[in-house]
Order: sequence, then structure tokens, then C-alpha cells
Amino acid sequence: MKTTIIIGSVRNERRSHLLANFIQQQLSAKGTETDIIDLSRTPLPVYGMDGPDTAHIAPISRKLEQSDALILVTPEYHGSFSGALKNMLDYYWAEFQKKPIGVATASSGKMGGINASSQLQHVILSLGAYALPLKLLVPEIHQAFDDTNSPVHESVTGNTEKFLNEFLWYTDAIYQKKARESSMVSIG
Repeated sequence: MKTTIIIGSVRNERRSHLLANFIQQQLSAKGTETDIIDLSRTPLPVYGMDGPDTAHIAPISRKLEQSDALILVTPEYHGSFSGALKNMLDYYWAEFQKKPIGVATASSGKMGGINASSQLQHVILSLGAYALPLKLLVPEIHQAFDDTNSPVHESVTGNTEKFLNEFLWYTDAIYQKKARESSMVSIG
């Protein structure tokens, strides 16, 4: 199974990418194939507007299609998830169908992006995907990781472990169901 992690922040001063990189490290340690789509490196024009930089649209689509599951990582900005991530989600629909999607949010405050995570779960459902019920919330992101990208607090490690275990269980259950349905279609 392949999981794609989408980094939803494009700011130069961002910190949520540290969380995304930590998630990728932990998934790789569990034997999961991963890929990252970093929206700061794959800019998309504002959805619905003709723009000069449309080169990333098709490659992102292919990466999403090849993924069995996704994890969306975003900071919380003004009580919601990032505009860059919303713009990206507006570009794609079929690529998300019936895929499990985990939500990991970070904030500079003590709530860890709870508002952004809840809103993002609603958007995931509207895309026809399956939002993992458990969310990974990392408060005070500017103090959460050291210079080696290791969590400073045991709670970040423990919560990430719990989140990923549930994410992998959920992903495997959906993956197995799809495999059974696919084999029944080819038999019938």
C-alpha cells in the first residue's frame, strides 16, 4: 500500500512540514511506502483561473491516483486549514474517491488545530473519501520538534504512534475491501 502525505502550507516560515516529515519517517519505519506532495514546491494556480503555472496539475493527479491512502498535514490559519490546501483539494475529485484520508494539524497555540482538522474532515467527506475519525493535533508546533526533526515532547511521539496505528488499520480494512470487490468483479 502507498500513502501520500500532502503538506498544505506554503509559507517560508512554516513548521507543519516538520510534522509531515516525522509522519513520513514513522510510516517508513513501519514498512509503508510513502510519497510527499509539498505544495510549496508544486504550486497550483488559483482554481478556476487560467494561470501560467499549470505544469503541476497532471503530475499531482497521477500521484493521487497511485495512492491507496493520504494524510493531509496543515497548520491552522485563522481557525481553518490553509488556503493552499483548499485550492489543491478543489482541483481534484475522482482521485480521492473511496480513499482513507488522515488529518494532521498543527498550531502555534495550545489547541493543535482542532478547528482546521474538523473542517477538513467535512471537506474530505464531500470529496467522496473516508475521513479517519482520529485526528493528529500538534499544539505549539514551534516548540514541538528539535533541530534533528525529533519530537521534543513524548506526547507528540505517542499521539503520532496512536494516530498512525489507527490510520494503518483503517487503510488496510478499506484496501482489503476494495481488493475483495475487485476480485469479485473479475470473477463475475
